Amino acid sequence: MTTTTLPTLRVLSLGAGAQSSVLLLLAAEGHLPGLDYAIFADTGWEPRSVYAHLDRIEREVAAPAGIPILRVSSGNIRADALDPGKRFASMPLHILNADGGDGMSRRQCTGQYKIRPIKEKVRELLGFPYPQRVPRGVFVEQWIGISVDEVHRAKDADVAYMKNRFPLLEQGLTRADCLRLLRSRGFESTPKSSCLGCPYHGNAQWRALRDTSPAEWEDVVAFDRAIRGGNARATAGGTPLLGQAYLHRSRRPLDQAPIDRVTAHEWAGRQTDVFDAIADAELEAGDADGCSPWACRSGTPVAADRFALTA
Repeated sequence: MTTTTLPTLRVLSLGAGAQSSVLLLLAAEGHLPGLDYAIFADTGWEPRSVYAHLDRIEREVAAPAGIPILRVSSGNIRADALDPGKRFASMPLHILNADGGDGMSRRQCTGQYKIRPIKEKVRELLGFPYPQRVPRGVFVEQWIGISVDEVHRAKDADVAYMKNRFPLLEQGLTRADCLRLLRSRGFESTPKSSCLGCPYHGNAQWRALRDTSPAEWEDVVAFDRAIRGGNARATAGGTPLLGQAYLHRSRRPLDQAPIDRVTAHEWAGRQTDVFDAIADAELEAGDADGCSPWACRSGTPVAADRFALTA
């Protein structure tokens, strides 16, 4: 086969948060080259607001522009975590060790529930599902929504059949710019894209969940109680966690955690330019932390080798 430098397809990794939603808008409006597909990796435990926003941008933005949104999944992360018969790719839970020291469990969830299903779908779209080998020179150009304030998170793909591109960096757009653009198009309520019970949530995100979505709050509080002993399968197999696991970084039960604490940056954000301040305050308070498939905003990079699908 003749090697080419042109992509076979152009796809957007759509997390349905601010940055990736802006990329979809810019492509649909013709400010960026056309997209063949947008791919949303569903963990099965996203906030209702994320699913509602995804439905809306599909209906109002993607469909009129002829951009199919493909929803892919590797299962339900909440159900898998609590199922002793299920192999679970662990969440980065905050651990209180038996000696009183702090720890954190290994983060595998991004790779299993976000990266893996996207790679599987990309291979399928290229016509070479795993375990077939993708021929040299056949690849997708994958757009990833990383803005200039997160430039350090931009990385090359770890497989030859995907070439990462970062249009927001090319355009010099910040997260605050993205929020402004979304507001101008009537999407000022774009939610953050992350699991309901992501341990990387900051206090403001936990507060918002508690104060605006009581049913979802009760869901994460119940999950927090249920994971105190760690991985359900490991516990059932006779290797329980030597400590206690929590969703909140204080390592206290979520309904008792100090989520009403407001950082100085968050207070400052209420008195200056709202969009710059929101973006800054989110980064300071941890509230930008979430689950972008290719740039989880906290913790060390996910180990890619187990999810590479390189053959």
